[in-house]
Amino acid sequence: MRPSSSTVPASRELERIYHAKHQTPPAMQALGPELIAFFKNSVAKRQGKLTKIAASWTQLVPELLSDHCALESFSRGTLTVLVDSASHLYELKQLLLSGLQQQLLMACKGAGLRKISLKRGRWYDGPADGSIRKIRFER
Repeated sequence: MRPSSSTVPASRELERIYHAKHQTPPAMQALGPELIAFFKNSVAKRQGKLTKIAASWTQLVPELLSDHCALESFSRGTLTVLVDSASHLYELKQLLLSGLQQQLLMACKGAGLRKISLKRGRWYDGPADGSIRKIRFER
């Protein structure tokens, strides 16, 4: 069966309208290389520095005191440490003043550590004595 003469011009008209209105989507760049570059520039550099600092911290700070501390951030050469109670904060401050801070600064000089800042706070949920610690990921 042959199409009638009235359907041929209508299909050509629809085809013309389709091509006039149709927009091809712009070519998208692959996301993978961008993520890899971001990881190498941002995450890997910081992770390497923090790994060295954390290793020195666990080696030099007594375990009994280290259990009550968390390395919160490292920015512009300043390491911020959270301490869960006032008594442990005082004890750690006295330990740092007695020479531990100089040892940490010397051990982490390659990582860019210049200052240690202590801050009272908890990084976990649970009782104040710390017997049950459920790590809190948001503030």
